[in-house]
Amino acid sequence: MTSAIEKLKREFLEYIEIEKGNSLKTVENYDRYLSRFFSYAKPTDSQAITDDAVREFRLHLNRQQVRNKKTTDTLKKNTQNYYMIALRVFLKYLMKRGITSLSPEKIELAKIKERSLDLISIDELNRLLSAPDTHNLAGLRDRAILELFFSTGLRVSELCSLNHDIDLSKDELSVRGKGEKVRVVFLSDEAKTAIRAYLAKRQDMDEALFVQTSKKKNTNGELRLTSRSIERLVRFYATKAGISKKVTPHVIRHSFATDLLGNGADIRSVQMMLGHSNIATTQIYTHVTDKQLRDTHKKFHSKRK
Repeated sequence: MTSAIEKLKREFLEYIEIEKGNSLKTVENYDRYLSRFFSYAKPTDSQAITDDAVREFRLHLNRQQVRNKKTTDTLKKNTQNYYMIALRVFLKYLMKRGITSLSPEKIELAKIKERSLDLISIDELNRLLSAPDTHNLAGLRDRAILELFFSTGLRVSELCSLNHDIDLSKDELSVRGKGEKVRVVFLSDEAKTAIRAYLAKRQDMDEALFVQTSKKKNTNGELRLTSRSIERLVRFYATKAGISKKVTPHVIRHSFATDLLGNGADIRSVQMMLGHSNIATTQIYTHVTDKQLRDTHKKFHSKRK
């Protein structure tokens, strides 16, 4: 027989999927985080979610041993926070429904170190963009992928989901991002030229914009490139370009954001182009541009003889 708390969890998951429009992946993650809390704390109803229950669960998470490739370590603070965020959102849902439980404001997140950005220089970026051999279809495709990443700041999943019917007569296109939210991104002349050259050489009829040139289908029985495939090709071209740092699609997204801010774009506009729901997520990039300003000040200010 389903317990009262399990029933509330199911209703909550349905709520965030239907009313809030969260993706199935987000719903799946929230289900996993809450299920683990319920499995540990064993609350029988909403009132059994107490300060003590949450504190004991946090201690359990903090002391959990996680085996990596070479070492054993404790669960990262940001991973622990995912569980607390899921629980807090669940408690907000209960409060909205007038169901007595712990106040969501009692759930505090662990402090984590300020996130550092993996960045590549402009010279490294230019070498990366020009690394594909455009004398063949795969190279034309890969050049289009790299140019599109830098032009738009798309997430890899967003780029994978694009179809070939995009209108290249316009300088913009709409994409569906996290939480099924639609935003507009903008195409540079370089990106449009690269995509046109790639599409002109394609002979298949697949609806995806970026496909396997070998005609080998992915695990879903499609030609569409997967996120993992695109991550691999970005790493391949970074190595080919002689870049020793780890380069991923997200690193190119970082370059897109810092390029905009470094050239004078306001943070709100960058937030919208990146599809960040919270401007605090975008503000990490201001630390990079602040450093650039400091370097400029050091280099050019008050050069007294």
